[in-house]
Amino acid sequence: MTVVAPANVLYDVVQTPIDRLVVASDGSAIVGVWMANAEPDDGSWADRRGADSLLDEARRQLVAYFAGRLRAFDLPLAPNGTEFQRRVWTELTKIPFGATISYARLARRVSNAAAVRAVGAANGRNPIPIIVPCHRVIGSDGSLTGFGGGLARKQWLLNHEGGQIEL
Repeated sequence: MTVVAPANVLYDVVQTPIDRLVVASDGSAIVGVWMANAEPDDGSWADRRGADSLLDEARRQLVAYFAGRLRAFDLPLAPNGTEFQRRVWTELTKIPFGATISYARLARRVSNAAAVRAVGAANGRNPIPIIVPCHRVIGSDGSLTGFGGGLARKQWLLNHEGGQIEL
């Protein structure tokens, strides 16, 4: 998948145990994190690799997370999406390290128990995975379901956090 660079965005690459992550900043907030299967190579990223204080801090926090020294990210975030998607993504940030919830429970948390599919779609469109922990959402039966980085990475992240399932 090719990712088109938003205007005025710098990116950096962070090596992690689940492969490289491309992290993007608009100078005031983190706007994206892409897994190794998303390549910023369509030409819109030319000369955009760089550093700013947010990218430096995001790198520091991601390295600490993967080393087991960080349980909660503290970064300004600006995910681009609809109001409903942003509500879902905000709720994702409230799932504690080491915990998982079902899509149905997430739908109830955004005050729309019937919107399980819409919640799943919003979860799947999360532009800032790991930092906004969409990997912590699982099926109602406890099964792993969809993850943009692939189920093997989702399983790795959940194992890394060693948590409890809340359905």
